[in-house]
Amino acid sequence: MKKIHALSAVALACVSSVAMAQATTPGASSVMIYGLVDVGINHITGAPGGSMTRVTSGNMEGSRLGFKGSEDLGGGYKAIFTMEARLEADTGGLSNRPISGGRLPDRLSTATSLGLPAALQPAVTAVAGQIGNSVGVNLNNSFFDRQIFTGLVTPFGQFTVGRQYTPGYLATANFDVMKTESSLSLGQLVAIPASFDIRISNSLQYGLQVGGLTATAMYAAGEVAGRTTARRLLGAMAIYKGDGYSFGGGYNTRNNELGQKSLTSAVIGATVDVGPGTLTGQYATIKDNNPSDFSAIAAGLAANPATAPVATLVQNAFLQGFRQDTHLYQIGYRLTSGPHTVAVAYNNMDDRRPFNADRYSYGAAYTYALSKRTDLNAVVTHLENKNTSQDLLGGNGFLGGVASAPGKDVNSVTLSIRHRF
Repeated sequence: MKKIHALSAVALACVSSVAMAQATTPGASSVMIYGLVDVGINHITGAPGGSMTRVTSGNMEGSRLGFKGSEDLGGGYKAIFTMEARLEADTGGLSNRPISGGRLPDRLSTATSLGLPAALQPAVTAVAGQIGNSVGVNLNNSFFDRQIFTGLVTPFGQFTVGRQYTPGYLATANFDVMKTESSLSLGQLVAIPASFDIRISNSLQYGLQVGGLTATAMYAAGEVAGRTTARRLLGAMAIYKGDGYSFGGGYNTRNNELGQKSLTSAVIGATVDVGPGTLTGQYATIKDNNPSDFSAIAAGLAANPATAPVATLVQNAFLQGFRQDTHLYQIGYRLTSGPHTVAVAYNNMDDRRPFNADRYSYGAAYTYALSKRTDLNAVVTHLENKNTSQDLLGGNGFLGGVASAPGKDVNSVTLSIRHRF
């Protein structure tokens, strides 16, 4: 049908008010087919091998095909479902890899940078290659990778279960001046290693929308046999929208495969109407002292007699290297006038770890609405990699990956068309 929510609206659309649940006729039901196709041309500098121009899908938003529906059960109750598949409009596939392929930043793939003797570089290269092969978007080609859940809207809130956006991510998306769109969004600074759990499977979420307040709480089971807390995620979010302003925050914390506290993110943000547009700002902290999926490194190396004596040493070095202690902030301004929308942003990442891989980006985005469904977009972003930082810009639906060298600055220019149906 003819409705699609941009991710900017997901934080408020993920829960329904009691009034909405009671407004429909008992027994009424609906099913909606919706989607979005976003494809364009991206030119980027600083990539391994030099500058590159390519056709890309998911520049402003990830291309998708979805189904959603509801059935009014009467008495303020309503059953709902959403099933949303990722699509790559440039290839027709379901997944994508970064420009840099499976390469990791030098600080995470060089023996001496990890505090190991240079003689252990072959072992480090082997492990880095295995980790790098897991870097990408939906590499297992799950069809409903974006979302799939069902649930009930009740007089006292909404309950949904399945694969869903996490509360912490919904909060940062809501306060991002780009609404996570394009190379100019805040999340582009923290792609490798990943610093936000965007979606999570096996999740149960409760949501409530009352007046200007939207709040959610989530529990996601790790489903690891014998370890009830392994890979478990807990999250919560609250956003208040007033007349010309909003504020709120979100929090996620996830355990690793051993049940240890792992990736944890907290964000606060606010918006205020200033002049003809809206000023936005957010601040986030990322902490991970026990990175996930590293506990099997030693076992893999121990199977080879040549690397068995250093297996634990190498595993500990990677655990140390992939730990995160990061502070992020963004300030931006967005203005819409008729068919024209202009946004500017400044993003900053402060790496508190010994690597000191600081980076910042700034730029501008312009959208011209041809209609309510179709728009043309132009985005220019400059990224400054400092010290050991080696980030490469991507888009909403694809990872940029790793720049050609530490400290290498990156420029990205994208022209794209987006159609919603």
